[in-house]
Amino acid sequence: MINISKPILQKALIAGFFSAFTIGVLTVLTYKSTLGYFIAGSFGSSMVLLFGFPESPFAQPKNVFFGHLVTALVGVIFVHFIPLPIYINIAAAVGIGVFLMILLNVVHPPAGGNPIMVIIGSASYDYLINPIIFGCIIILLLAIIVNKYLLKKNYPLK
Repeated sequence: MINISKPILQKALIAGFFSAFTIGVLTVLTYKSTLGYFIAGSFGSSMVLLFGFPESPFAQPKNVFFGHLVTALVGVIFVHFIPLPIYINIAAAVGIGVFLMILLNVVHPPAGGNPIMVIIGSASYDYLINPIIFGCIIILLLAIIVNKYLLKKNYPLK
């Protein structure tokens, strides 16, 4: 028998619910509107931090937004300007993305997957606007509303 404490169960249920809600909003915008793509695979793992561990430095808005933007931009640059085999481009782009997130103090671990998706999908610069910029704005707005106003947490940290 698994012994799960009530606080852990409550935290897991809240995080799961609001993660599903947020990804649901992005999915509806992507597939039921003509506004473009709002969802990226790396946003799924962002939900773990935003709703499960919002007190983490990695879950703070600056890190979420710029971590995703920097790593997606690295991927796009590799797609369009670095004519190496894909297995070299993916590895190098992830490494450079991680390097830049740490250097710029905008570390958001889920964003480390962006160069992989961008390179495999041969994404254009438009990918930076939709889904990355607009998708991040939406997930951050929902995270702030949920964490700060509904759950009364200190989010974002000051």
